[in-house]
Amino acid sequence: MPMAANPLGGGSFGEALARHGLQLTREETRVLQVNVGLACDLSCRHCHLEAGPQRVEMMDRDTMDAVIDCARRFRFQSIDLTGGAPELVPDLDRLVRSLAPLTNRLMVRTNLVALNSGEGSALCELYRELGVGLVASLPASNAAQTEAQRGEGVWGRSVEALKRLNSLGYGMPESPLRLDLVSNPSGAFLPPPQQQAEQKFRSDLSRRHGISFNSLYTFANVPLGRFRSFLERSGNLDGYLAQLTDGFNPCSVAGLMCRYQLSVDWRGRLYDCDFHLAQGVWYGGEETHISTLAELPAPGTTIPTADHCFACTVGAGFT
Repeated sequence: MPMAANPLGGGSFGEALARHGLQLTREETRVLQVNVGLACDLSCRHCHLEAGPQRVEMMDRDTMDAVIDCARRFRFQSIDLTGGAPELVPDLDRLVRSLAPLTNRLMVRTNLVALNSGEGSALCELYRELGVGLVASLPASNAAQTEAQRGEGVWGRSVEALKRLNSLGYGMPESPLRLDLVSNPSGAFLPPPQQQAEQKFRSDLSRRHGISFNSLYTFANVPLGRFRSFLERSGNLDGYLAQLTDGFNPCSVAGLMCRYQLSVDWRGRLYDCDFHLAQGVWYGGEETHISTLAELPAPGTTIPTADHCFACTVGAGFT
């Protein structure tokens, strides 16, 4: 797979690695990331996959069985279910029940709003029963910024879901039920330092709403999908790409998620990460179905790169 050049003339991501004497290669594969589909009840402006209510792509039962079989064969340390909104996928409860005994850590990424439905409420109980970790997307600790990215009325529904999760034990002191938050900027700029943002989130959510959580992660928006369209419409694409390129942090490369995970989409096709999934950059350079995976990638295998990789190496990086 050829490396895409940075359109600003600053060189490709591969060239940036080479300037620092680095290579992007695999370590031992420990994580299976499973994108169960693009159906979502939100149309967030930063979404690299353009997930939303109009999308119908969802993992079917046969593909779920292939994922379960793969998890049984290789026993990943961690399995990460993402979307779209996983809660909207039929048979998600069956997938969760099947995967939970096959890994040390099963986690589900949620937009919080999807937990307020009848199905979402039942899934909360299931998550608690099985000790599933939750990674919840929350753009900001206030209504204005959150709704600028996610739509009117989302803030109140997100707070409601967080309070419900706390009532189940998620994110509470001394509880084993982990609730982590993820924040992405609402515009064409980079996130603040993670520790600073976490302190603000913790103070604001606790003081105003009595909400507790474990950790906050701040990630730069990846210039793909709906976010790239926003950048192009607003005239911010070149400037944003320059921020990513200029902010390249060589120290972040060692911990990049693509080095130790496999990503599988709703049709069972394999990638190195969810961003390569969005861009159609196949794992191993060709379309491969999870049911045919005979062995995990060997440590030292080169990982293909593209210009969107700069978003994973700015600041603290995308790990």
